[in-house]
Amino acid sequence: MSVVSELVKNVELPKMVKIRQRFSREKIEDIPAEVRGQLSRPEIEGNIRPGMSIAVTSGSRGIANIALITREIVSFVKSKGAHPFIIPAMGSHGGATAEGQSMILRDYGITEETMGCPLRATMQTVHIGYTDEGHTVLIDRYAAEADAIIAVGRIKPHTGYRGPYESGIMKMLAIGISKQEGAEVCHESGFKNMHRMVPLFGSAILKHSNVIFGVGIVENAYEDTCKIVSMTPQEIIDKEPVLLDEAKAMMPQIMIPETDVLVVDEIGKNYSGDGMDPNITGTFCTPYATGGMKSQHVVVLDLSKETHGNAIGLGLADATTRRAYEKMDFEKTYPNSITSTVLSGSRIPMVMASDKEAIAVAIKACNEIDKSNVRLVRINNSLHVDEIYISVAHLDEAKLHPDIEVISGPEPWPFDENGNLW
Repeated sequence: MSVVSELVKNVELPKMVKIRQRFSREKIEDIPAEVRGQLSRPEIEGNIRPGMSIAVTSGSRGIANIALITREIVSFVKSKGAHPFIIPAMGSHGGATAEGQSMILRDYGITEETMGCPLRATMQTVHIGYTDEGHTVLIDRYAAEADAIIAVGRIKPHTGYRGPYESGIMKMLAIGISKQEGAEVCHESGFKNMHRMVPLFGSAILKHSNVIFGVGIVENAYEDTCKIVSMTPQEIIDKEPVLLDEAKAMMPQIMIPETDVLVVDEIGKNYSGDGMDPNITGTFCTPYATGGMKSQHVVVLDLSKETHGNAIGLGLADATTRRAYEKMDFEKTYPNSITSTVLSGSRIPMVMASDKEAIAVAIKACNEIDKSNVRLVRINNSLHVDEIYISVAHLDEAKLHPDIEVISGPEPWPFDENGNLW
């Protein structure tokens, strides 16, 4: 037994209770019909002319029904006699390579075969103008060469700053379509100024490029699509802040607001730009956004398959496993941190031999708690928190909450002979 294993071998892990959290179930039942209806608005449809080449953006987030929504947009554009193609619009994600960004889209089911149109990926950019403050504005070369651009993205709270435009169409333009080179320019002044820089760059791209409309997506807490909105360039500016407020109201949350230790089974770029959404977990990488759960220590047990080794967010945990550490691809992880100028998310936390030891060390390191009755919350990931686990110390609190249902337990942790969860 190692010295570290010896130090934590007597830490008692609490029995756990499975609970269900209830959120709003509002969602769109017929997504293709909703997309067609939104695109059929005269002020939207009228911008698509026969023969036009049109770049349709696609980002790196795990957006519900994104392949279906994108395919319907492509189909509608083709029905008007135009020639759509898809471009990855994800800043420096995918290791800041065209191949890496194409791979992300393939994982989401977005390919030339499934979409029925070309997919053109490049990291090359074109200078199209300047912001009102004189910053250079760059966008994807294929987008710049097209006759028109359709910006498609999910609208939700950002993980590093607060402002009228956070994650959404404006950010898709300011960061996503600008690729690594353009995103770096926007990020240069840091997250302290992102509330100002995103609309500054986004508005400049709307002014100097050929964006004909945007399609904003809002999801409920169950990752169901609950709103799809087409927007003219001016409507992107006017309506996105309103949609952001709606998205905030629909977001999931951990209804136990404070705990000693938070255990996250899996993080990844498919769940959040920060690997685990700090709006849920409280693990913010900047001081310019707050919220989420309060805890003394956070444990991350693994990386998702879909993140392809991008371990952004691992540095915001206090302990992890050797399994997660060995999946970390520095070439995929570091470009994102360097471009955003926030390096903390790429740090390596304490690496433990097993799931059990990672959890145990977090408990042992807590101050001023009852070690015989530890408060602990375990989630699978930050995107799906309808069913989670809480320790028995939280049980009375959970029973008093009107939107929490106790499903099963208390039960011991299901570790195998190596101390890893089944």
